[in-house]
Amino acid sequence: MNYGFVKVGAALPVVRVGDCQYNAEAIIELMQEAENEQTAVVCFPELAITAYTCGDLFFQQHLLDSAEQALGRIAEASSGMKLLVFVGCPLRLNNKLYNTAVCIQDGKILAVVPKTYLPNKHEFYEKRWFSPAREDLHEELELFGQQVPFGSNILLCSGQLKVAAEICEDLWAPIPRSSVHCLAGANLIVNLSASNELSGKNRYLRQLLSQQSARCFSAYVYASCGWGESSTDLVFSGNGYVLENGIFLAESKRFHMKKQLICSEVDIERLLSERLASDCFIDNPLPCTRIKFNLAPVKDGILSRTINPHPFVPPLENMDESCEEIFSIQVAGLAKRLHQTHISKLVLGISGGLDSTLALMVAVKTMDKLGLDRKNIHGITMPGFGTSQRTYQNAINLMRALGVSIKEIDIKAACTQHFKDIGHDASIHDTTYENTQARERTQILMDYANTNQALVVGTGDLSELALGWATYNGDHMSMYGVNAGVPKTLVRYLLHWVAAQTDDQQSKNTLLDIIDTPVSPELLPISSEGKISQITEDIVGPYELHDFFLFYLLRYGFKPSKILYLATQAFGNQYKPDFIRQWLKVFIERFFKQQYKRSCLPDGPKVGSVNLSPRGDWRMPSDAEGRLWLRDLNE
Repeated sequence: MNYGFVKVGAALPVVRVGDCQYNAEAIIELMQEAENEQTAVVCFPELAITAYTCGDLFFQQHLLDSAEQALGRIAEASSGMKLLVFVGCPLRLNNKLYNTAVCIQDGKILAVVPKTYLPNKHEFYEKRWFSPAREDLHEELELFGQQVPFGSNILLCSGQLKVAAEICEDLWAPIPRSSVHCLAGANLIVNLSASNELSGKNRYLRQLLSQQSARCFSAYVYASCGWGESSTDLVFSGNGYVLENGIFLAESKRFHMKKQLICSEVDIERLLSERLASDCFIDNPLPCTRIKFNLAPVKDGILSRTINPHPFVPPLENMDESCEEIFSIQVAGLAKRLHQTHISKLVLGISGGLDSTLALMVAVKTMDKLGLDRKNIHGITMPGFGTSQRTYQNAINLMRALGVSIKEIDIKAACTQHFKDIGHDASIHDTTYENTQARERTQILMDYANTNQALVVGTGDLSELALGWATYNGDHMSMYGVNAGVPKTLVRYLLHWVAAQTDDQQSKNTLLDIIDTPVSPELLPISSEGKISQITEDIVGPYELHDFFLFYLLRYGFKPSKILYLATQAFGNQYKPDFIRQWLKVFIERFFKQQYKRSCLPDGPKVGSVNLSPRGDWRMPSDAEGRLWLRDLNE
């Protein structure tokens, strides 16, 4: 299976101006390389057969005849190839000359797409030689004894993949041709270009490509003229790019003096998933010619592109900005809740773990922003049977350094009494033993908040909600859950960012030690050495795997088999496939069985593209079956 991946590429040959036969051989050589790389679709630059900078030589019949002969040679060379080729060539129709993208596969010319928008300002004079496409939208062109569809509204279709071509300026127009193509169903755009270099232009071009690919939920291949073009007045650097939904997957070397082929796999299923969730894409709203072609498959198990193992974590170059934004969303949500309820005090259970620490930092920032005293934050540490000295001391040290109100309530005696009341043997460390402690803590927080006219801030995160790793009506409940939209893999990065912003060295040291502490609910007795005996990830599996599963299940609705495939690509040798499969099975089982806990969650802010609020992003029946997903994983 290829799981929706299609390998595409941009080919940048070294050309000679006006030497069509030489250029044809250069194109064929790159076609063969692309075929050997098992590329399905390849795009060459604008007017690659003649070179773009021919100027008034385009008036020469001999050049145009030679270009057609070279095109025939390229078509002939494609015989037996599965590769779908788009190559730029000047062609004549009805006594007019067109700047065209010619689509070729397996010895046949499938379609010819003429350029719609012809630049005719500054250094460009295309209207001097060429006619625009809109005058001939639905024609046929005879080439080598074939009647070939000719027009700007053409889709090349193979299963889910639908390819359309635009040429250079067509992208720069107020309504690009690719926008029209995508509304008609195209999900891969190829752009044959001849954009020259100017200071700062490449930066703008990259922004344009990224925005257009994202706006259209499409894959995009861009190939622009490079070495060999005339430098009489302009320089062409040879830009080749492959994008998917705004993200650059592969790119060429600029100002390179040799041929280049850059390739990557694009995920068509992912793009279709984005469109399925959008109201903007309705198939076939515009008339277009649909031409079928045979798609070359991606070789099983091999991807040249990188799959991010931590999809919730911002890229390093945007880390500070993203963390500040996420933290600000949490603060804004809590501040609004305080304003709306006319409450000025907060109550939090502080365990010395990651989640309660993040919630506390959000609470402190909220108080500072509202101009309220930090003493209005009541941090309560509630040692139980499994509380370690490390987490207890970190909780006390952090609250003291931050200047919040500190209260300690030991829950062991209350839990022991409760065991007696319900007839539970305290030596049996089962679910009752653990949940009694969680519910006792929540009862204390709620009642203490009532006593002080305060609001209980929840600390549970998105990953715990997905797995149902919370005690129903225990830590599952609060009056506002500031971490509800933050997955576990992101919590650590947010706390690292908070620590970096902290001037107080004691707070910083405590934060860094909390970040390094193993994740644990600390509900089972500590070891004889006084260390944490209950490690969450030993029980439910690595959070980085579960966050990966959660992202692809909810964000794109992928099948478990594809999620498993992506995870094996993303984590490489870090985890073996059987290990990933084991925890993916656990994730699916828990995700379905624990929905009842998510169906009655308290309010909390959404911070990213995935959220589990029952009032917004995720409305799932509590008794839905997971067998269909497990069956796919097992198959």
